[in-house]
Amino acid sequence: MAGGNVAGSLRLRLLVAVALALMGSATGGAPTSPSGSQIRDASGMASLTAGVLAISVGSPQSVERPIPGTQCAVYPADNIWNTDISSMPIHPKSGEWLASMQSDMTLLHPDFGAPPYGMPFAVVDDSYPKVSIDFVYAGESDPGPYPFGPDIPLEQGSDAHALVVDRDTCVLYELYAANWNNGNPKAGSGAIFDLGSNALRPDTWTSADAAGLSILGGLVRLDEVRAGLIAHAIRFTAELTDCSHFWPARHDAGTCDSAYPPMGARFRLKASFSLAGFSRPAKVILRAMKRYGLLLADNGTNWYFQGTQDNRWTDQLLDQLKTVPASEFEAVDESACMVDQDSAQAICP
Repeated sequence: MAGGNVAGSLRLRLLVAVALALMGSATGGAPTSPSGSQIRDASGMASLTAGVLAISVGSPQSVERPIPGTQCAVYPADNIWNTDISSMPIHPKSGEWLASMQSDMTLLHPDFGAPPYGMPFAVVDDSYPKVSIDFVYAGESDPGPYPFGPDIPLEQGSDAHALVVDRDTCVLYELYAANWNNGNPKAGSGAIFDLGSNALRPDTWTSADAAGLSILGGLVRLDEVRAGLIAHAIRFTAELTDCSHFWPARHDAGTCDSAYPPMGARFRLKASFSLAGFSRPAKVILRAMKRYGLLLADNGTNWYFQGTQDNRWTDQLLDQLKTVPASEFEAVDESACMVDQDSAQAICP
């Protein structure tokens, strides 16, 4: 998949450029891969993020921030991930879905934090070596090759996700159950996303998650929280899901029961939920849940939502987020926003 997605704001370009300079001076330059190309994972980008935040402390941008270490926004502004759902109608199955996710007895749970918690990701340039991957689900995986090596960070646990952004092409590569395997790389499945495109994967295809969507696009990132704006939906999991999927999801992996939510179902925090008493970082996340919502992207523990792995997440923030009752959410119907079933472009009435 080709194509670049350059952030439209000259101010953001300048901030990233200055932050990169700060990062180089603070760390003596980024670590290099065996090929000599630069690579940064979530923890390695700390000085970059800090540089951006030290320079830009004003009001939040009205557009999604580029991925740290790049000028790549995650999808076009009219992508359904980046669409305000605060005024969308409540889905008629909302009550049933909430009941199946035990919402009346469950609290929201941030499934991220300092290592080993959360999803690490790497930023590489286009010179990083690309390799072929031996896939278990080859029939639903993009053949690649993928920028993957022993220095690419993996999510801890059995899922072993690898998320890699090529900052030169603004292409995202994601692997599930990734294993370098002493130079003979293997993975369960893999997907490649052009971050400047609204194109969806073929219908019924998985990706590195069960919904057939990208993972990185739905993560809570610290740079966004500190900047004061998360302008996209946040991915989350449910234990019981239906054997169907709603646009923009492309795949499902559940039990056939319409009382269970399908992959792709969208939920928002109720407008009536008070944010009084929450810290500023918590309010940024909760406001995003009111405006952009949660998107069901994988099977897992009920009401766990995902973010990046970063040692600067604080226990105070995470503990505050764990006090939000899941019963304060409602499912919404975003089907009227679909322009084409094979595109994530959204034009809402």
